[in-house]
Amino acid sequence: MKRRCNALLAALALIVPMAWADGVPVPRQALPSYAQECGSCHMAFAPALLPAPSWQRIMNGLGRHYGTDASLDAASAQKIGAWLQANAGTYKRVREEPPQDRMTQSNWFLRKHREVAPDVFRRASIKSAANCTACHGGADQGNFSEHAVRIPK
Repeated sequence: MKRRCNALLAALALIVPMAWADGVPVPRQALPSYAQECGSCHMAFAPALLPAPSWQRIMNGLGRHYGTDASLDAASAQKIGAWLQANAGTYKRVREEPPQDRMTQSNWFLRKHREVAPDVFRRASIKSAANCTACHGGADQGNFSEHAVRIPK
């Protein structure tokens, strides 16, 4: 019986394109160019954390990406943009387009972090609310479990 269950789970893993972590759908495999280009400066955020219009504006504004020039060649930008659009958040909590397309200003983010004082995000060990991996050790794999949160001093 256990072998059948394991075989079924293995088969499902092959046909289900998304994993779910704390209610956030995370593609089983990030687009390598996305992980390389975007992940070279910050965590390569799960596309499902923002709606498609936000990703479109972000990709169209890479020359002024939150104060930095993150421009890409046209082919890379098109490929990454298409992947972000295909995997963008469509479920209830991310349908809203947050101010300045910042997931840290979305209602769901603010609700999930309401117990965290604003000065905590300014600690040298954290730097900003967008540095998910500072407190969520498995954030880069989509693990945002509240049970695994470790807020650094």
